[in-house]
Amino acid sequence: MADLKSQVMDLLRTINDPEIAKDLVSLNMIKNVAVAGGVVTIDIDLTTPACPLKEQISREVTARVRAIPGVTDVKINFGAQVRAEARQGGGLPNVKHIIAVGSGKGGVGKSTVAANMALALAGDGARVGLMDLDVYGPSIPLIMGVQGMRPEVSEKANRIIPVERLGVRIISFGFFVPAQEATIVRGPILAGIVRQFLNDVEWGDLDYIVVDLPPGTGDIQLSLCQMIPLTGAVVVTTPQDVALLVATKAITMFNKLQVPMLGMIENMSSFLCPHCHKSTDIFGHGGARAAAHKMNIPFLGEIPLDPAIRFAENDGVPIVRAQPDTAQAKAFVEAARNTAARISMKVLGAGSDDLDRVMAKAATLFRGARTAS
Repeated sequence: MADLKSQVMDLLRTINDPEIAKDLVSLNMIKNVAVAGGVVTIDIDLTTPACPLKEQISREVTARVRAIPGVTDVKINFGAQVRAEARQGGGLPNVKHIIAVGSGKGGVGKSTVAANMALALAGDGARVGLMDLDVYGPSIPLIMGVQGMRPEVSEKANRIIPVERLGVRIISFGFFVPAQEATIVRGPILAGIVRQFLNDVEWGDLDYIVVDLPPGTGDIQLSLCQMIPLTGAVVVTTPQDVALLVATKAITMFNKLQVPMLGMIENMSSFLCPHCHKSTDIFGHGGARAAAHKMNIPFLGEIPLDPAIRFAENDGVPIVRAQPDTAQAKAFVEAARNTAARISMKVLGAGSDDLDRVMAKAATLFRGARTAS
């Protein structure tokens, strides 16, 4: 059996992770290979629990190992270990990745995308925090069903304990001001809020913190980028020209601040009539994909315009968790998994051509899944 095990290991050295384009063994993804009779059991650690091509890895490994003479069955156990990126200074040593979600203008559904992205990552098994820095319009408490709550303070460490809801740790400026009160503050105070959310909150060990930024290119964005190295930024836009024009300003800002662009998401992409099932492009369709291609940045996904998304977040249970089997929820999951894939490839040094290939493959798989649903 030792000989069969060595054959399996040799074969696994020829199978690449489709995200990273490096073999599973050199990426240290193979944690154990066991052989009992003709049954081969393989423990594989993915680079993120939100891997968009997990099923492809499973199919390829199973088919090729089963073809080895003497193998009668193949069992695969998947785990996941999010790889951290080296980060110099800035606090949050126990948080592996910080994802900024921004937009050029308000009204594009950025907070909805941030909340559903956080829930999608958590649903895949990642440890996730959600930081609401949209000081002027903090909507995360309403969307996540924690409006009116206040975080506790640890007496021992004198640190703020995030509110936990639906498996996500949440901090929002909305916890500290009445819902109807206008926020009128200047730059230095805004910088202090960012500093407190970074340094005085007991986030714990997390794989990802998703940061919901205010729209535009103001003091909050500048303070966050200066205080802590971000893994990257996601820019949310709607398809029409005016939104795309302003979204490019947000992308330019992140580039000037040397924040890597993880990609763009097109929200309110199209409306599928629940009665006739015809699609109507109310705000247009495909504009963000074209803009991303023109600017040579990844396109992470498109989210349909659908009242169910609004109804779910008004009830405090976003659609990813309220109706996980719907096409709308799957669109958010696709975008979140593509973002996680982009991060894994960035950490492990995959090239841009590899990234384009995995994004295209993942999008094809998700389109098939949404059609089937």
